Amino acid sequence: MTAVRELFSLAGKTALVTGGSRGLGLQMALALGEQGAAVVISARKQAGINEALAAFAARGITAHGVVADLADPAAAEALAVAAIDKLGHIDILVNNAGAGWAAPAEDLPLDAWDKVMNLNVRGVFLLTQAVGRLSMIPRRTGSIINIASIAGLAGNRPDTMKTLAYNTSKGAIVNFTRTLAGEWGAYGINVNAIAPGFFPSKMTHGLLREMGERLAADTPLGRLGGDDDLKGAVVLFASRAGRHITGQILAIDGGVSAV
Repeated sequence: MTAVRELFSLAGKTALVTGGSRGLGLQMALALGEQGAAVVISARKQAGINEALAAFAARGITAHGVVADLADPAAAEALAVAAIDKLGHIDILVNNAGAGWAAPAEDLPLDAWDKVMNLNVRGVFLLTQAVGRLSMIPRRTGSIINIASIAGLAGNRPDTMKTLAYNTSKGAIVNFTRTLAGEWGAYGINVNAIAPGFFPSKMTHGLLREMGERLAADTPLGRLGGDDDLKGAVVLFASRAGRHITGQILAIDGGVSAV
């Protein structure tokens, strides 16, 4: 029987976290690194990567950065190859990079719809496919953690957000997770998703400025997500502690999706 501390250890493991230079992505990447994993983060801008790498270095964590815009279909395989070049292989993939767009459905431009779907769905598919083909499937092991959202579990109240494209994309990620878990379990690959509720981030800044107090008041725990609230879940899904968990969607939302 393995000690609990060892079950949650990621010593000797490697991880690729997209959108890992700030916000929720950085929080999760740091958590994986703190548990012993060597980490590659990707982001669209080198300046953001540099700031994030300083945070890793301050904690004594081995980390690398790769500039990649996953809205570009050619970027997915290039990122997978670059991460494997730096790490040797990829044990853990966190598909966190994403975009949102707020507009009434009747006014939503096609290019806005395409921007959200191309990054949030197509980019996740292409990168996951590349990492699976190049590293996880040949090695018959791996953990894929997709970042969905509680916006993918239900619609919006009429007096709140108008985010049809974002909600649709995250709903797609929910079933992408379940379906891939069923298919890639034969290769020893776990596929799960985290569905965050409302966390302060660049994407949610405007919404929380206008409605943050109300959203917190409507949450059973009475608070928004914080800087440590995704760490435990991502480590669980990435580690041996979660080896018999696959195809699951874990809402981390203070209880919003329960009520």
